Amino acid sequence: MPDLFGLNARFGIPGQIIFKKGAGGFAVAEIHNRRAIATIALQGAHLIAWQPHGERPVIWLSAATKFTQGKAIRGGIPVCWPWFGPHVCEPSFPAHGFARTGPWEVVSVESEADDATQLLFRLIPSETTHSQWPHATPLEIRIVVGNGLAIDLITKNIGASPVTIGEALHTYFAVSDVQKIKVLGLDGCAYIDKIDSGQQKRQSGPVTFASEVDRVYLDSTSDCLIEDPGFARRIRVAKQGSRSTVVWNPWVEQAKKLGDLGEKGYLGMVCVESANAADDMVTIAPGNEHRLAVRYSVEPL
Repeated sequence: MPDLFGLNARFGIPGQIIFKKGAGGFAVAEIHNRRAIATIALQGAHLIAWQPHGERPVIWLSAATKFTQGKAIRGGIPVCWPWFGPHVCEPSFPAHGFARTGPWEVVSVESEADDATQLLFRLIPSETTHSQWPHATPLEIRIVVGNGLAIDLITKNIGASPVTIGEALHTYFAVSDVQKIKVLGLDGCAYIDKIDSGQQKRQSGPVTFASEVDRVYLDSTSDCLIEDPGFARRIRVAKQGSRSTVVWNPWVEQAKKLGDLGEKGYLGMVCVESANAADDMVTIAPGNEHRLAVRYSVEPL
């Protein structure tokens, strides 16, 4: 457990941000500013809640998630890094990398002029992570909580050789009923259908949901909009530094296998993930950095 007293002394802002013990004993940063509320777990620098004032929660968190140290949290915005999905060579390595379950340190906290709150975190390396990823690539994440939510995932290469990474912000969005929503912005994009043996297909019209969906959309740079008539809103996902988008809902049988989505939890969520995956993995030259920048906002329908 990080030193909460020390964190509050260095980074707490009275009436805006406090560091405390959250569910499962996780250390969390709890933000309550004039624009929104949010909660970020220091394990994984994992945002588990964001709700602009006057809006419904935008980020989905499973009521059945197991807050266990060193295990992934079901919901929120897991950070997948430095690979996406299973490791290509070592199946024993953790799926989606180690960033989402590792400890992160707070680097800075600032109150911005528009009443938003900015937090900067850095992944803490270990002997275990070095054995899985022997590269000098410090990782930071900048999160700005306000009317909108801004997240920048920043990988620096301070080594002597190029490094190739895969990554994603594996964002779970709260929806009224996944059967009645549409995801716009992917019309015409080719995608890898992971449910159908990895066949490549092409999207026609909006993405809708009547069964399990697990797709990697290729060369997708436009904004995605989650159109939700039940909540009378659109959630906009705008990004830079990414040409791939993952859309996922586990549906009934897969949700049962996962065990931590809750009864019919799949109906209340959809993942629209800004990624560098498949043919969009990123090679970073020595002395350079890559920034995956995503902006989330809510619009009336």
